[in-house]
Amino acid sequence: MMNRQNGEDLGPTQVKRKNRGLHKLLDDTAMSTYDDIMSIIEAKIELLKIELSERISLVAASVILVVILIIGIGYLITTVALLTGELLGHPFLGYLLVSIIFLSCFLFFTKFKPLLLKNLIQKILLSVHDYNK
Repeated sequence: MMNRQNGEDLGPTQVKRKNRGLHKLLDDTAMSTYDDIMSIIEAKIELLKIELSERISLVAASVILVVILIIGIGYLITTVALLTGELLGHPFLGYLLVSIIFLSCFLFFTKFKPLLLKNLIQKILLSVHDYNK
């Protein structure tokens, strides 16, 4: 009987040692999994920051280019008006002619063909993004 008591005493300690080893292994696995998940999340956040900054810089560059284009067109229109006025003998006639051209374009696109401009812009945007309609 003494052997049984000693055998019974050894059994639970061996199970406890195995549980401690298994518990430590599970704990280590859980911690390493948590660390890996946190690393993946941090990497995705950094990637999102890079993509967001790229898009913002693209939009900012586009806005700057549009402003430069508008200023250039403004100077071109003024130059055409001054040249036309010089050719006609009176500067106001050049400005009047350029204004009439712009007002007639406005009238054409708002009253006669309101969908033409929308469709034209949509086709340009789709062709830029390589979509086929």
